[in-house]
Amino acid sequence: MKSFYIFAEALEFIEDSLCTEITQQDIADACCCSLSSLQKIWRYCAHTSVKEYISKRRLANSAKDILNSDMTITDIAFKYQYNSPEVFSRAFTRLWGVSPSKFKAKWKSADIFPRLVADENNTGGNYMGRKVDLSELYDYLRSRSGSYVLCFDVSHLMPINEKFGHEGGDAVILEAFRRIDEAAGDDMAVFRIGGDEFAMITGLTDPAEVEKLAEKIIAQNDTPIIFRGTEIPVAVRTGAVKYSGRPYTYNGLFSSLHDTISNAMNVGKVEFYGE
Repeated sequence: MKSFYIFAEALEFIEDSLCTEITQQDIADACCCSLSSLQKIWRYCAHTSVKEYISKRRLANSAKDILNSDMTITDIAFKYQYNSPEVFSRAFTRLWGVSPSKFKAKWKSADIFPRLVADENNTGGNYMGRKVDLSELYDYLRSRSGSYVLCFDVSHLMPINEKFGHEGGDAVILEAFRRIDEAAGDDMAVFRIGGDEFAMITGLTDPAEVEKLAEKIIAQNDTPIIFRGTEIPVAVRTGAVKYSGRPYTYNGLFSSLHDTISNAMNVGKVEFYGE
């Protein structure tokens, strides 16, 4: 139980400090534990290092600033504690596969690395073994009452990770996200809701239009990416669920989206499932 509270406090401290210069010792001090205890608990709970998590959260938020603000790349770099625009650009390009200056022309969504949420019971959806914050998706969905949500799952990710490592798996996830984002209309939003799962809030109420949109993405299945000189096929499965506007609990929203993904896993085309 103590470990859970340390992890929860660390998550909050990090999120409040993304635009502040902090060290891992600062986080440990804020959680009233040793640095070694923090690192051990963090890796057990998040399946990644503290440093990597902070870096990816900063790069995800910086991408949102590029899309939604008029800030310069230099201002964004310094905001998220990078020593120079050049260092920021290199880190950004490694995560997104495109430079900060070209990002806005190629992407509409930036939710590639959502915030983790401490969950004592670990219920609902999860990313890296922990629930993710979907408050933005929740608010967006409520404004699209009566429309369909397309839910996606990347196919065969586990064997890809085993053969090419997590860097290869991350490259496949990014490509799947790119295809979904590219197909989305300007009034749609795409969110990562799990390790290899995404949700597109379509705003569409006509099943035929939803199916046409889904098939546009599915049509690219098995088109490979080149990772370190080797082709890796990328494919997704998809299902659709209609949001009626009834009030969801947080866990209820997770369950509905993930049930839709689970039902679609063995189907080669878009399927529609209950609300």
